[in-house]
Amino acid sequence: MDTPLPQTLDTRFRTALRRMRAAGRLKTVARKVSTDLEIAGIMKLHDGAQALLFTAIEGHDVPVLGNFLCCQANCEAAFGIDYRGIRQLVGRALANPLEPLPVERSPAYERTQTKGIDLGRALPVLRHAASDGGRFITAGIVVVRDPDTGVYNASYHRLQLLAPDRTAVKLDVGRHLRLAVERAARRGIALPIAVCIGVDLALYYTAATMGSQMPESASELAVAGGLRGEPLPVVKALTQDLLVPAEAEIVLEGVIRPEQIVREGPFGEFAGFSATEDDAPILEVSALAHRERPVYHAMNGYGRETIMLRKYVLEASLLKALKSAVPIVADVDMSAGGLHRFHATVSVRKTSPQHEGLQRNAMLAAFGALKDLDLVIVVDDDIDIRDPADVEYALATRMEASRDLVVVPGARSHEIARVSANGIRAKLGIDATVPVEEQERFRRMQFAPVAPLTAAEFSEGSGAPLDWLGEV
Repeated sequence: MDTPLPQTLDTRFRTALRRMRAAGRLKTVARKVSTDLEIAGIMKLHDGAQALLFTAIEGHDVPVLGNFLCCQANCEAAFGIDYRGIRQLVGRALANPLEPLPVERSPAYERTQTKGIDLGRALPVLRHAASDGGRFITAGIVVVRDPDTGVYNASYHRLQLLAPDRTAVKLDVGRHLRLAVERAARRGIALPIAVCIGVDLALYYTAATMGSQMPESASELAVAGGLRGEPLPVVKALTQDLLVPAEAEIVLEGVIRPEQIVREGPFGEFAGFSATEDDAPILEVSALAHRERPVYHAMNGYGRETIMLRKYVLEASLLKALKSAVPIVADVDMSAGGLHRFHATVSVRKTSPQHEGLQRNAMLAAFGALKDLDLVIVVDDDIDIRDPADVEYALATRMEASRDLVVVPGARSHEIARVSANGIRAKLGIDATVPVEEQERFRRMQFAPVAPLTAAEFSEGSGAPLDWLGEV
């Protein structure tokens, strides 16, 4: 059953941190730590657990937040609602965007600097792994306005420090930022840009949206308003002709100069491999703004937070597409083992012989909805799709390999999958459902409903019935 959603929700960054601390999902690390490999190493060691706030950084007085939204418990604590509610918020955002609201003041601009900027000295930017090409800003959300369409885009892109006020910008093929940079280059102009760190939760999630659910004509700033249930506050940038999210810990303003190309990388990416060096344009920073006492958010490229940010966004998009195409679809889950991107389990509810075969339509529709999906398992709705053991039970008892494997050869996937041929690989669908006429024969046995034992109902110590065991 869907979780009732509030009309509006306070999704501000610091509100989220307060909720997480109250729920025991934010721990403070008081030990003195280094930005050079150590913080990232600690984050990886505690990956998938509570968020970590490092407050004693060698050479810096700005604390570092790590593992912020790296697991379901952290995400639910940050929003104050369960995962189903988060997915509903994403669905509401996509269906009901609200244009951002310009405001006069922003906490992000309590301190500003336009001269003598030195990002490496001002911010505790991490070197994450020994194989990395340098220090990288990894949790920055890049905001630009497309020079041709005028539509605002917000998306994640890593920045490699090159000089005090220069970074390289990683541009991926097919992303909207790359299109905007290429269009600016054709016009012979630099592209104004703002990089925002520590923003409203709504923007964290909408900046992670991609594909058909976030076409080039849609603004992530407006969709973020839809998620919040009220417009996202924005403020005029200090040195660039841009509107910037008012809720931010740190903002870098500047321009991307497409004609200035440098080598960027290597850097460890979400699939666990280190990306090789590649050409990238330069960001020339014109202003550094931040709160009076800002928090710097860092993400490991190869870390749970990087992939978890897209889990609920992609699940909401997939569920919307599948329910529209195949009405017997009940729910979807994109698993951690598949990096919340490459594998999905789909739950279907077959109640009549006319529903037979639709489970396979669902797997094909899933491949069409999200191109990166390479494995789709379809199960009946009595299987808990969030329990890997229950999904494996369905494979063990309901899937017959000679008839229930569906292979789609030569399909488009993500080029980061090294087993593929530049992104071309076969996709596999597994039908682990029971034919409607066989459902009674496959029904699992049921036990009587009982209340769980309380602590007082357990007997411990001397006098327990185990006394007859004698000495061990």
